[in-house]
Amino acid sequence: MGSPVMVEILTAVLGDGLSAVEAACAEALREGVHSADVVLNILARQREPPTPVPLLTPESLRLRHEPVADCARYDSLRRAP
Repeated sequence: MGSPVMVEILTAVLGDGLSAVEAACAEALREGVHSADVVLNILARQREPPTPVPLLTPESLRLRHEPVADCARYDSLRRAP
């Protein structure tokens, strides 16, 4: 009879593949953590798409005057003229 923790990890093999689960288990063990939740978290982070490279904004589209946050101006809209 297997432990529920092992069942969770083996179930992840169906979706992520054996090599990915093995690498996640090895990473968790290197960090000294023995938890299925940690292994599943590592797998989830590996599935996330990489952060996109920021686009360079052409000079013609850059703001000449940055907007200033001024919440008080909304108070003036609430007052009746």
